[in-house]
Amino acid sequence: MPQVKQVSAGIVLVKRGKTGWNFLLLRSFDVWDFPKGGIEQGEDPLQAAIREVEEETTITDLEFLWGYDYIDTHPYRGGSKIARYYVALTRQKEISLPINPQLGRPEHEEYRWLNYHEAYPILTTRVRRVLRWARGVIEGIPE
Repeated sequence: MPQVKQVSAGIVLVKRGKTGWNFLLLRSFDVWDFPKGGIEQGEDPLQAAIREVEEETTITDLEFLWGYDYIDTHPYRGGSKIARYYVALTRQKEISLPINPQLGRPEHEEYRWLNYHEAYPILTTRVRRVLRWARGVIEGIPE
């Protein structure tokens, strides 16, 4: 198995909906995921995750009500990359997908707040595992 060379960090953002918890998903091309990105020099994964959320969604209102536990994905991209995710509540109403200065366009084409049953079928296997874990964290259900 190739050695993991790259780690991304992100946050599973949740908010209360009318019928339970909703999860923020971002779409880039045909792939839905949670906000995440690379860890910059001098950052720890949590700092990177918080920065990436703001850069990708403009969300700055984050509450780590369930602590700072995280899940790492299984390696992907040929085994060279993993992603680490935390869970946070947000009450921020305004979200935008700002232009990434390096790309000259937003990193994502669309965002959606979806409940677990809406989110699960549109996610890849790697991200479904993160969604299951996050639901367990917020509902107190062990994985």
